[in-house]
Amino acid sequence: MNSLRLTICCVVAVLGALPHFSFAQLDPSFYDSTCSNVSSIVREVLSNVSQSDPRILASLIRLHFHDCFVQGCDASILLNDTDTIVSEQSAAPNNNSIRGLDVVNQIKTAVENACPGTVSCADILALAAQISSDLASGPVWEVPLGRRDSLTANQTLANQNLPAPTFTIDQLINSFGNQSLNITDLVALSGAHTIGRAQCRFFVDRLYNFSNTGNPDPTLNTTLLQSLQGICPNGGPGTNLTNLDLTTPDTFDSNYYSNLQLQNGLLQSDQELLSANNTDIVAIVNNFIMNQTLFFENFKASMRKMGNIGVLTGSQGEIRSQCNSVNGNSSGLTTTATKESSQDSVVSSM
Repeated sequence: MNSLRLTICCVVAVLGALPHFSFAQLDPSFYDSTCSNVSSIVREVLSNVSQSDPRILASLIRLHFHDCFVQGCDASILLNDTDTIVSEQSAAPNNNSIRGLDVVNQIKTAVENACPGTVSCADILALAAQISSDLASGPVWEVPLGRRDSLTANQTLANQNLPAPTFTIDQLINSFGNQSLNITDLVALSGAHTIGRAQCRFFVDRLYNFSNTGNPDPTLNTTLLQSLQGICPNGGPGTNLTNLDLTTPDTFDSNYYSNLQLQNGLLQSDQELLSANNTDIVAIVNNFIMNQTLFFENFKASMRKMGNIGVLTGSQGEIRSQCNSVNGNSSGLTTTATKESSQDSVVSSM
């Protein structure tokens, strides 16, 4: 009966999320008369890239997340260093970690060729996240559009706001709460770890010296522990990759939550969702395990909600011609390759 009540509550939360969270300034039809094929353009680029690099789908969902958690969904994460801008790409959670900057540039070039000076880089990030989910067999949602691009970046906020893979459940709740995201949003958005990879350096402490105890994390499945110790030797370079989802690493599904039930969460922040410290979160995880449709519906609602954080609209900001630099200063574009890691990794809860 308790499980049924929670399922009903979660469904009500999904249905109620959009009216209670204003999207008045954003509209899925925003480009209907100015760039009606923008979604198709983004899809074509991503379809082509993902054939040779399936990891890019997880990387672009994560890039949107890392953008929105720092001064809002304004494409500030894309700005490179200049004389006046300190790039968020060099912040600890992003440095040698984020991927997909070159793909965003490819998308922007294609969009500019079709609709010059019309579509913001912030909207491209939001569309890329939704289409990436779709291409990975995940949920599809209408993306509210009309964001504009920031003129600044904030490396300090990137270091402060982005949750770490070592966060406890209380730290995760606080981090998401600071962005007006609740525990259902936390659990749903964490489900993006159903696809993608992580470098050893972001979870190696769980394998050998968890919380400075000199022992492995006791919440880590012993079979997985032995496998990961083979992939991530103690004192190794920390750059080897492993799947976030052991069962279906390239398919967007609810197996991420089933893995947690078996203590197969790769990151501490993943396994923390089943911490005994928060029975409400445990109940949401269990409901997502039993009902993938429920997970998908909540993920869609949470992505729309996250995508509305701190947006610039109207005459605020600008529509960048190049995503890595503000208009009138294209010098930052050339440094993209030095900022982006060639390896997929995760340094946040999403």
